[in-house]
Amino acid sequence: MFHFLTKSIFKVIRECSDELDVDAYVIGGFVRDIFLERESKDIDIVTIGKGIDLAAKLHQKLGEDAHISIFKNFGTAQVKYTELEIEFVGARKESYTRDSRKPIVEDGSLVDDQNRRDFTINALAIGVSKNNYGKLLDPFNGLEDLKSKIIRTPLSPDITYSDDPLRMMRAIRFAAQLNFSIEESSFQAIFKNKERIKIVSMERITDELNKIILSPTPSVGFKLLFDTGLLNLIFPEMAKLQGTETIKGLSHKDNFYHTLEVLDNVSKKSTNLWLRWAAILHDIAKPATKRFEEGHGFTFHGHEDKGARMVPKIFTNLKLPLNEKMKYVQKLVELHLRPIVLAKTEVSDSAVRRLLFEAGDDIDDLMLLCESDITTKNPNKVKRYMLNFEIVRKKLVELEEKDKLRNWQPPIDGLEIMKLYDLSPGREIGILKNALKDAILDGLVENTYEGAKSFLDAKFLEIKSVT
Repeated sequence: MFHFLTKSIFKVIRECSDELDVDAYVIGGFVRDIFLERESKDIDIVTIGKGIDLAAKLHQKLGEDAHISIFKNFGTAQVKYTELEIEFVGARKESYTRDSRKPIVEDGSLVDDQNRRDFTINALAIGVSKNNYGKLLDPFNGLEDLKSKIIRTPLSPDITYSDDPLRMMRAIRFAAQLNFSIEESSFQAIFKNKERIKIVSMERITDELNKIILSPTPSVGFKLLFDTGLLNLIFPEMAKLQGTETIKGLSHKDNFYHTLEVLDNVSKKSTNLWLRWAAILHDIAKPATKRFEEGHGFTFHGHEDKGARMVPKIFTNLKLPLNEKMKYVQKLVELHLRPIVLAKTEVSDSAVRRLLFEAGDDIDDLMLLCESDITTKNPNKVKRYMLNFEIVRKKLVELEEKDKLRNWQPPIDGLEIMKLYDLSPGREIGILKNALKDAILDGLVENTYEGAKSFLDAKFLEIKSVT
């Protein structure tokens, strides 16, 4: 087993533990990732004794290149050294009360510490002291579960998830990140204990949700969230997308599974969390806008506008940031049909200019979202859409080079309009500004100061003649 401890830091930790005469083990995710052949910079060390003392000794040996943080109330310490973050804690055992996921902690043995771990694959430990250096301790066959790609709890899953309900989210997150399956009794325990998620703060839930969204294939996690009943509790707006309806032989697609397809499509091309959120929310208002039109079928008119209006409330409920990231998602939700409409019709310069004006620097992300939204299984339709999208993209490049409309600002703003025509703030300023914007976007006026001034001179005289 020695060859698994390839980082030189472990030899220094061994020296420190020997000098203090304590047993120490690297445990949890770092060990799991050794066997998964994944690089990890977070190292958890558990000691049979005081973890803070071992951290202090390591800090002393590493010198000024290391930084130590001590958390006496929790009995833990962290040493940062080069790119590594090493957490130290004494072995402990835990017990829980019904109304809290915060454990009552007591000193314990290594076995106690492994018992309290969430999953067998995270209970693996390797000795880093002289008398156990490189020895693997795997009391729950976590190595076998790694090979079989199974998420399983060390002890009773019913107790594990009831004690700390956040572990239900973590189980699904690991399944999504690693492409593992959740063992059947564990899955059933999540379903049984799903209501317990209500004692967990939304910040912690959303942190796990974002990790699911950032996994290679996020649909894996969302399907598990839906099937266990957790999604309806933490994100009911998304759960409502599921299902189809048929009236007079006419049906609509299942918007939940369509959304997951779009999300996976986006995730193949971008690691941008907020673009992935836009994929999740692009059709979020379809349940609220669904109508059946006789002889036509189901419609979802205005779902892009209503969906954009829903974004702030959803972000508030999920404790997501209410800043430019939310506005970015809101913009993409609102505009997500525009390139699709252009791709279905003959592309006019005016329509492309307006799209470029409204999307600004987010135009490339918007196009990626729209291309990902094509989930039809008809290859001819896919080919036709993609060819049309390519035409839209070329138009965007041509007009951006020619008209410089990305993040467009008018050549003459409201303040200068007031000076030029000796106007006070009022309705006339707005009329002139909007007329100039529309004229430039419609290609009637060049996007230059001279072109804008000539147009405004004529427009001002026209307004004056009317008044």
